[in-house]
Amino acid sequence: MDNNTWIQIRRDLHKIPEAGFQEYKTQAYLSQYIQSLECSFLELEPWKTGLLVKIKGTSATRTIAYRADIDGLPISEQTSYQGFRSEHPEYMHACGHDFHMAIALGILTHYTQQQPKENILFIFQPAEEGPGGALPMLQSEVFKKWLPDEIYALHIAPEYKVGQIATKPGLLFANTSELFIDLKGKGGHAAYPHHTKDMVVAASSLVTQFQSIISRNIDPLDSGVITVGVIKGGTKQNIIADSARLEGTIRSLSIESMKRMKQRIEALVQALEIGYECEASIDYGSNYCQVYNDPTLISQFIEFSNRQDQYELIICKEAMTGEDFGYFLENIPGFMVWLGVDSKYGLHDARLEPDEQAIEVAKDMFIQFFNSKVN
Repeated sequence: MDNNTWIQIRRDLHKIPEAGFQEYKTQAYLSQYIQSLECSFLELEPWKTGLLVKIKGTSATRTIAYRADIDGLPISEQTSYQGFRSEHPEYMHACGHDFHMAIALGILTHYTQQQPKENILFIFQPAEEGPGGALPMLQSEVFKKWLPDEIYALHIAPEYKVGQIATKPGLLFANTSELFIDLKGKGGHAAYPHHTKDMVVAASSLVTQFQSIISRNIDPLDSGVITVGVIKGGTKQNIIADSARLEGTIRSLSIESMKRMKQRIEALVQALEIGYECEASIDYGSNYCQVYNDPTLISQFIEFSNRQDQYELIICKEAMTGEDFGYFLENIPGFMVWLGVDSKYGLHDARLEPDEQAIEVAKDMFIQFFNSKVN
């Protein structure tokens, strides 16, 4: 099959982005394609809205795994695509998961035609964007049955050109946590503020105080981010709000800094309850641990890549992006790499248009790398 096959599959999947644990059309599409391969040494088993697919080796002593995430994002598409824009209003594959799936199917198809000696497990994981599918999948009985010895994945990177692969030993992606804070006070007429407990003022104060956590509570040689992306409060310009909600994200390059930031957030919220005579609650939502590349395996990949002419390997810096693939790497040796797709618009942007030629680059790269492990 040539690259046009995988481009068409990517486009088919691009049209049906779905929320985490609601990827029913996506699961059906993947399952139908995989079953059409009619491979006698393939086992397919669903897990929630995802899939686990095992290629049984001829004389297997170990199993390596490749993971692709499958969910979309709540973003209304604004690309220039003709004929394959999202058919689901207000949802889009704006993080490249359509690419990730097409690449995985390409690698999988190769090994159904050339049976390896060792087992290969393909993981089509739901809910990477939230609420998080990696950890519950890792803990499931079906995954434990096929527990791999090594695990690998990639993520598209708009800032790199097609033909470039970026990665590094050790920490690649940050620890991340969602942040939701609800404030409850007392509403009233704008003319009588002294009879109220204004939660818009309280919320504004809290956002300002959060900025001091990074500058005054985190080691300057470490890195952390607290971003409040949403503030909700109030119903009309002359009504003082009795409630407010803050929604944000916390990111750090160390587990210790993540713990420290949460401690300070909790202390400031407790102080806010006293100072503004209100009630507050904190919900950290989904928490993703760091993506930490196994030093031995990433060194093998770097050595392998330096012998290749088809792509350029770049040793990059760690990023504040979050990825629940980190849960797999906490338990199984492996690594993740960035795949250059050369788009002027970034991840989670409604205008993201990755270069589809990158699909072939990634497919061929992982087949060659896996061949050194499974044959």
